[in-house]
Amino acid sequence: MKIKSSEFIISAVKPSQYPQTHMPEIALAGRSNVGKSSLINMLVNRKKLAKTSSVPGKTQTINFYLINNEFHLVDLPGYGYAKVSKRSQEEWGKIIETYLTSRENLVEVLQLVDIRHKPTVQDKQMYEWIKHFGFKGIVVATKLDKIKRSQRQKQISIIRKELGMDKDDVLIPVSSLNREGKEELWEVICSIFIDKGLNITIEKAAEL
Repeated sequence: MKIKSSEFIISAVKPSQYPQTHMPEIALAGRSNVGKSSLINMLVNRKKLAKTSSVPGKTQTINFYLINNEFHLVDLPGYGYAKVSKRSQEEWGKIIETYLTSRENLVEVLQLVDIRHKPTVQDKQMYEWIKHFGFKGIVVATKLDKIKRSQRQKQISIIRKELGMDKDDVLIPVSSLNREGKEELWEVICSIFIDKGLNITIEKAAEL
């Protein structure tokens, strides 16, 4: 997709703080330090639109990014960081759950997992939730550049098996560092807009 504009809109912890628009939203869910911010930056061709952190668990809010003045990418708080207090984890869980169950603008949830590791119990729970509420169960396997090419298919198979993915469920390996998988992911996002009958301008980015 050709990115004409991208901007940070707001950080929110409750519905009254969400953007008051009817624009469709694609949410990104995943463990702390799985690379959600880096993925957003890669998708929109910006280095610092979404702030990345070397400290897992730092993102404690839902961050909304407006893309092409037509839709939002939504970065959900990362889950599963053990050094964060149980109370904080519960609070973040409530923030995520409230958004996912109440936001009418939400059209799809992309679940991010680290391709190097077997999905955790929390990853499995999130995937089951996504499927239960009628979303497609699209998985984005990040940090592709961190493994050897010969290991890719093995790791993909492990993720699909652990999450209980059907053969038709979509899994896209990506690298925010070298942008591998970027166009495939945009194609999937665009197909979501088309399937939902949303009036989103889909213009292919120029070849580099």
